[in-house]
Amino acid sequence: MKAMILAAGKGTRVRPITYEIPKPMIPIINTPVMELILLQLKRHGFDEFVVNLSHLAKNIEDFFGDGGHLGVQLAYSWEGRFEKGEWIGSALGSAGGMQHIQQRSGFFDDTFAVLCGDAVIDVDFTKALAFHRERGALATIVMKEVQPSEVGSYGVVVTDEDGRVRSFQEKPAPDEALSNVVNTGIYIFEPEIFDFIPASGEFDIGADLFPRLVQAGAPFFGVTLPFQWVDIGKTQDLWTATQMALRGEIHNFKIPGQERMPGVYAGANVVIEDGAEITGPVYIGGSTVIRSGAKIIGPALIQSGSEVESGAEIARSIIWHHTRISGAAFISDKIVFGPHCINEDGSTVDLASGGYDWLISDSRKEPEGSNPF
Repeated sequence: MKAMILAAGKGTRVRPITYEIPKPMIPIINTPVMELILLQLKRHGFDEFVVNLSHLAKNIEDFFGDGGHLGVQLAYSWEGRFEKGEWIGSALGSAGGMQHIQQRSGFFDDTFAVLCGDAVIDVDFTKALAFHRERGALATIVMKEVQPSEVGSYGVVVTDEDGRVRSFQEKPAPDEALSNVVNTGIYIFEPEIFDFIPASGEFDIGADLFPRLVQAGAPFFGVTLPFQWVDIGKTQDLWTATQMALRGEIHNFKIPGQERMPGVYAGANVVIEDGAEITGPVYIGGSTVIRSGAKIIGPALIQSGSEVESGAEIARSIIWHHTRISGAAFISDKIVFGPHCINEDGSTVDLASGGYDWLISDSRKEPEGSNPF
């Protein structure tokens, strides 16, 4: 079966991380979200994929290639243009991206799935496909129940008793919501869906296509399924997903590396000196050094090539690749991403302008005053 992964967005709510990493490449510990999606779809018989690309497009294509290492076939649809030898991304919207592919190649020749490339899911696509076919649907949304207090973060879907979609509410106040069933960004379509999408230009699935289907009275349905759905929509979500992975709460996900001590996993070439105090769950990436006298309290993620000096304390935080944490530093409930420190509420502090670059620096640079000889 065929599917499309939506991967062209800029991920503005996950900045500054998405200045350097496209949302589908954001890792859960060290596995990109999109890889987890591809593997889940593969379990349900999907084997041919096309991925639309725009923002940081090359990062995604260079990593995934033709999909052979995952046992799937993978192709790409670039949205944008070249100017003076540089790629300028210009996304067409989710439905516009679908039509762009169809106009060029006719790839979608049977029932197919479309889903966002930025959420950890374990949805039963076999059940969703069965519902879609039983209803004779042109389009089906896979939906999920959330707590009534959470509806303000999502697009609410209103359906009748048979599951036919009647209307939508975008992030309503809890007391105004007509339902607590929300759109998860997972869709099943028939090729005839392209009759409802303009032949060119920007066009969005949720904002443009779905209202058009409702207005036309098309066979448009929603199926509510119980499944794990961890959306990486903002920086706080990355931290939530990382904690879940470290605690073993993400389905079909195994913590990489070897368990060096209870709840503490490490990649290759990791040095943990005697006298370092580590309380799991913690993952330490390859070629990282944890000095004697350092303290790490999980859940915590220390990515590869980092160094935590003696006296440093890290609690419930993510430390990105190649970061040196000075012995005078205390980091709690933070994401340290290159020159940025991201707080629990999503606000960001630039380490240099905030005067913290002496506490947190690049581990690949020798500290001032050091003599490597």
